[in-house]
Amino acid sequence: MTHDAPNLDEFLCFAIHSTARAINRAAKPLLDELGLTYPQYLVMVVLWAEDDQTVGQIGEKLFLESSTLTPLLKRLEQAGYVRRARDAADERLVRVRLTETGRALGHRSDCTSKLLRKVLQGNEVRELRDRVVSLRERVRAAERDDALPTD
Repeated sequence: MTHDAPNLDEFLCFAIHSTARAINRAAKPLLDELGLTYPQYLVMVVLWAEDDQTVGQIGEKLFLESSTLTPLLKRLEQAGYVRRARDAADERLVRVRLTETGRALGHRSDCTSKLLRKVLQGNEVRELRDRVVSLRERVRAAERDDALPTD
């Protein structure tokens, strides 16, 4: 091992990734009660905030491609939480709507917030989220500008 080799503990991306995995593991029992995986839960959160969206709109909000979303939506539909249908005005679009069962599930769904309130205090959740979102947006802007360093 060379002394100038990077140390995993020094990587911000790994710190964020491993923290997200820890939160997901801790939230899993709560999500299991809802019958959802974490990605499915995120889709439902988007729909609880605003029902009747296209697959593309959901993908934009979650930073996911349609090819990734389609299997998630299919499983949510099979579970009876959403309905997918072609848009009447533009059949190229697929609209996603909550069912009554899916809508009712939203009343029991505050699992990650409950978890984070146990370990963070006061405004820490909002402050940390805002800093991470700001970092994400700056990285995305740099990526669009082709300004990320290659080494």
